[in-house]
Amino acid sequence: MRTILQVEDDPNDVFLLQHAMKKVGVTNPIQIARDGQQAIEYLKGAGKYADRKQFPLPCLVLLDLKLPYLMGLDVLEWIRKQPGAPLTVVILTASREEADIAAAYRLGANAFLTKPCQAGMLEQMVKAIKDFWLTHNTLPQESHRAGNGSGPLANYGSAAQNYARPVNGTRRQEWPNDVEANL
Repeated sequence: MRTILQVEDDPNDVFLLQHAMKKVGVTNPIQIARDGQQAIEYLKGAGKYADRKQFPLPCLVLLDLKLPYLMGLDVLEWIRKQPGAPLTVVILTASREEADIAAAYRLGANAFLTKPCQAGMLEQMVKAIKDFWLTHNTLPQESHRAGNGSGPLANYGSAAQNYARPVNGTRRQEWPNDVEANL
């Protein structure tokens, strides 16, 4: 079972998300980082997070924006600067600010979700996360071998680098112009 890293400083939000996950049947282990610096240390495998059996690299990061020590957007920027296969990062925050949404996507967030106020709506959101990101989404094989490269995150990297990689022998910027006509 692949691990989820929840980066959240509010213990109430940690509890509510974990309760909703249990309620909708998410069985993935969840690790918690309480601030941005802890999140980076976890992903690097530094300090108390060096034991990858106890603190495995996650298949999904649920990242709050407003964090102590290092803000969520700074953590996202750091994640996207790491070489290798991209890590799935979903922003999960109370912010509805257009500037936060735009910055998150510009820095490579896979999704931006605003925390709902009602428990039932949180459960629906968690079910959607489970169904899409944990069930239907397919990660590159190198994401499952993370940690075998030259650095602690050798298989995680910039989403922008992946746009230039060939897909089925074709670079994404080279897709034929008549694709829509063939659909």
